[in-house]
Amino acid sequence: MAKGPKYVVKFRRLRERRTNYKLRYKLLKSGKPLFTVRRSLRYVYVSISRPKIGGDETILTVSSKILSKYNFYGLKNTSAAYLTGYIAGRLALQKGIDEAIVNLGYAWTKKASIPFAAAMGARDAGLNVPLGEEKEVDFSRIRGEHIAEYAKLLKESDPELYKRRFSKYIEKGIDPEKLPELFDKVLEDIKKDYGGVEDGE
Repeated sequence: MAKGPKYVVKFRRLRERRTNYKLRYKLLKSGKPLFTVRRSLRYVYVSISRPKIGGDETILTVSSKILSKYNFYGLKNTSAAYLTGYIAGRLALQKGIDEAIVNLGYAWTKKASIPFAAAMGARDAGLNVPLGEEKEVDFSRIRGEHIAEYAKLLKESDPELYKRRFSKYIEKGIDPEKLPELFDKVLEDIKKDYGGVEDGE
């Protein structure tokens, strides 16, 4: 451990890699609500908050667990992040929030796909979330086309491994080769439940 008269102990949240103070300072200067994405072992969580002294004020939080009611499986992947972000975007608009800025913190690298997929979902829902083109995730990946192609290839080349790899999907009656179609259906159902930008809201 460093010692000496000039040594300054770092803030506890910085030592624990919980707060990136340089990034937070830039975010605070923007004056915009923060769009934060976190992932647990099971779900993706999207929250929108206002930075305040003494603790940020959470405006809303949406968990990808909500996608279960649409019979969607894979609740912590890129597809789930987009759909959860879409719902968060619609709810934010309903609460009078029309813009937010992505807060990566220490949770994600700049090349991470999940937080940016969630931000794309919120943006497509009508929330103004600035994203450079280099941050955008290929929509074919968001739809799960790569998983569907892999499932089809595996089913033809190694049926037993296919059954093991996609056992959870099969148990739930979901055909992994049709994940893009399932994604499209769930997105349309979400638009019906929460409204979409094409509604003119």
